[in-house]
Amino acid sequence: MTETYTATISVKGDPEKLYECLAPEQVEYDRSSFNIKKIKDGLEFEITSKDATALRATLNAISQSLIIFEKAAKPERKTK
Repeated sequence: MTETYTATISVKGDPEKLYECLAPEQVEYDRSSFNIKKIKDGLEFEITSKDATALRATLNAISQSLIIFEKAAKPERKTK
């Protein structure tokens, strides 16, 4: 029996803006893939991987994309 690893991440926020920014990251790799689904108050990432290392790599890629989105969405602070 082949093991399969799955994870679901829910992100709250404007689903349209989140999807527009993060949809290009939705790709399928040899050992891992994920789908992005719009939900009422955000997005849901459904991740499926063949092994734990691939799962971790995909989670890291999604996290990095969310960090970039978060930084871009924050208003710029003025420094003195």
